[in-house]
Amino acid sequence: MATTVTAVAHRGDPYRVRENTLPSIRSALERGADAVEVDVRVTRDGVPVLLHDATLKRLWGHDLRLDGLTHKELDELTGGGVPTLREALLAAGAHRVMVDLPDSTDDSVRRAVGVVRECGAGERAYYCAGADAMLRVRAADPSAEIALTWTTLAPPRAVLLDAVRPRWLNYRFGLVGRELTDRLHTDGLLVSAWTVDTRRTMRRLVRQGVDSITTNRVDVLRALLGNSGATGPS
Repeated sequence: MATTVTAVAHRGDPYRVRENTLPSIRSALERGADAVEVDVRVTRDGVPVLLHDATLKRLWGHDLRLDGLTHKELDELTGGGVPTLREALLAAGAHRVMVDLPDSTDDSVRRAVGVVRECGAGERAYYCAGADAMLRVRAADPSAEIALTWTTLAPPRAVLLDAVRPRWLNYRFGLVGRELTDRLHTDGLLVSAWTVDTRRTMRRLVRQGVDSITTNRVDVLRALLGNSGATGPS
């Protein structure tokens, strides 16, 4: 099933290696990911790092909020296991990185966008989250590539699309069907779907015309798509 659907590794390769870490990113790329999705939050002293949750409890066993820790304290608690966004961009090499921004603020977005710019990664990094976060990204970088996460079949209002100017709409996979993808393609938008872990659903989404699939099982998706290395939209 050779295709140009972009295979996006969700938080790296989390079924094999702890999510949102450099080894997880590298594992996903070794297994054929075209892009890696990472979650970015900011430490108390303003360093963008990779962590999905607001606290260290689930992944690192410390019931402490990330935003209450300095980067040095975070490093000490995790043995350096939580990478900075800068380190993640370097680890991804020439591959694309989808930067998710949970619980973002004006300051956290500016800092994340600033790191992307300083790393010269603007052409390969793109951003995803809900409308509030993506409006902040657009304000911080008028040229940023945006995947607006949308959780309903009701289309975004025209005024929001005009303000955010997304290249993608990013949907939970159960919402995606051929009628939706055809309409969005007609409107000049690309369609991404998350988070897809079964072959059956992967096949369905490919048939329905999605442009990108985010998965925890990127090796399974890569095998399904074929190993041609075609990465779809750049």
